[in-house]
Amino acid sequence: MDVLTDLVAWFADPGQWSGPGGIPARTAEHLRYSLLGLLISAALAVPIGLVTGHTGIGGFATASLANFARALPTIGVLFLIVLLAGIGLVPVVIALVALAVPPILVNTHEGVRQVEPALKDAALGMGMRGHEVLMRLELPVAVPLVINGMRTAAVQVVATATIAAYVGVGGLGRYIVDGQARQDLTMMLGGSLLVVFLAVLTTLLFAGLSRLLVAPGLRSLAAAGR
Repeated sequence: MDVLTDLVAWFADPGQWSGPGGIPARTAEHLRYSLLGLLISAALAVPIGLVTGHTGIGGFATASLANFARALPTIGVLFLIVLLAGIGLVPVVIALVALAVPPILVNTHEGVRQVEPALKDAALGMGMRGHEVLMRLELPVAVPLVINGMRTAAVQVVATATIAAYVGVGGLGRYIVDGQARQDLTMMLGGSLLVVFLAVLTTLLFAGLSRLLVAPGLRSLAAAGR
């Protein structure tokens, strides 16, 4: 009960809600790193997944590369890039991109590949060109799995963006790292709870996005891709 009391007191302290080290400022930093990493990952992975899924070329290489990237320890990637590029935001974003690309890439590729060949043949028979088949048939069908991949990547990125604190940047990871340095369990728990809260909000956000963008008949595809 003492831990819970201390945790409530920590959140109730007005000093935690103001200044550059306060919860709002740290949360904004955390969201900025996470969003930047996710947007770059989507910009890289979605086009590649669409092309490989549409053409059928490079599917094995895509899956192999994604599995290799998943096996990389994010904190190890971070420190390796720090050694090469120095301390700053760049190593953090690169590490987050390496984490987020695989689920987006694989889900996008598989989402396009799941379209029935007969439907593609029918679209071609109606006079559609290759890129029209991709954009007007395959992409809409792939959207549920693409969103599911984005959701998985976003949750992983939000949870892992705490590594920014290890290279002197910021975000909610500062509470965990500084709490470890000071042996302050309350600060560490407070920072961890904030990260969990953001991860839950991210999940709910993508659930709402899926309901908004995906036709009811296609939502089962997203569930199947989990």
